Amino acid sequence: MERINTKWVAAAASIWIQSFSGATYTFAIYSSILKSSQSYDQSTLDFVSVFKDIGGTLGIFSGFLYTAMTSKRHGRGGPWVVVLVGLVQWFLGFFFMWASVVGLIARPPVPVMCLFVFLAGHSLPFFNTANVVTAARNFSDYGGTAVGIMQGFLGLSGAILIQLYHTISSEGNPATFILLLAIVPTIVIFLTMPFVRVYDTVTTSDKKHLDGLSIISLIIAAYLMVIIIVQNVMDLSQSMQIFSFVFVILLLASPLLIAVRALRKDKQTLPSVDSHVLDTSALLDSPSPNIFPDGDHVVTVDSNILEAMSTVNFWLLFLAMLCGMGSGFATINNIRQIVVAHANNHLRDIWDPAYGDDLLHDFDCRSYRVVSSFCESDRLLL
Repeated sequence: MERINTKWVAAAASIWIQSFSGATYTFAIYSSILKSSQSYDQSTLDFVSVFKDIGGTLGIFSGFLYTAMTSKRHGRGGPWVVVLVGLVQWFLGFFFMWASVVGLIARPPVPVMCLFVFLAGHSLPFFNTANVVTAARNFSDYGGTAVGIMQGFLGLSGAILIQLYHTISSEGNPATFILLLAIVPTIVIFLTMPFVRVYDTVTTSDKKHLDGLSIISLIIAAYLMVIIIVQNVMDLSQSMQIFSFVFVILLLASPLLIAVRALRKDKQTLPSVDSHVLDTSALLDSPSPNIFPDGDHVVTVDSNILEAMSTVNFWLLFLAMLCGMGSGFATINNIRQIVVAHANNHLRDIWDPAYGDDLLHDFDCRSYRVVSSFCESDRLLL
């Protein structure tokens, strides 16, 4: 068991969790069934979707829990506990949403439906915090690359989930998609979350193997794009749908090969296998804060939330994310209805949020680190 407890296996497990946790980006797929089954008008549906967005961005609780679970002094458990809390919210939110849609339970009032949607959305910060922060700590010398990989797979998750949906349900029933979201990601995440742990090792081969993970994400993105185009040009048989998705699963399994290669490399260069710890040594010593000429205080790694909020940089970042993510959520929530309103049936699927916004937006912005202003151009054109 000790042989598979490495940061590379942790990275592979985090990639799988990220690849199946982007259901909030697919809201446009099941929003139509929510609207029709609950007799919502467009304004009510928009109101409900707001709680999905609030839940998806309210990450302060997941941050506090992660700190409590991984703190060297008081930490008990590990990042997997954060994933577990998010998983419970995920299942409850999507299961009761599905039960409401198919009539398994009485039609809930709007505030109750908002709660279901909020729970489903609020699971994402727990998954994202556990995977992104753990990756940044495990690969502290290449934290930016590790974070980019995790965010990239999260962006691709919408397209992956919709490919699974088309493979299982050729009739295209949105209620089936909600049930699929409640079951399949729950199983995948539950099986992989025990491997998400923090390790305290840095080797010279980290960069090489991280680049390999980046290449895998680009290959998956390119393959999904080709499959989406082919599906909208010709009708694929059910067997071809199954084959194409099985190939996606094989691509998602390829990070395990990198984990095996990294383990062999580490055995050759290190006297012992990576030892599991709950905190990195970089957090033991508090670096002295720096002061820019303009007097703005630069927070250090171990600064708390109040110290961070006292800086101009924090509020500039807050404003930028408020504007940028707000337009992104509006696009994700309504792009399908815009396309349907223009009666363009051929573009209806390819402009699903995971196909259009998630795949292209995250492929460009996260994999290649393109400036966010370029990422907003697609929304301006819409």
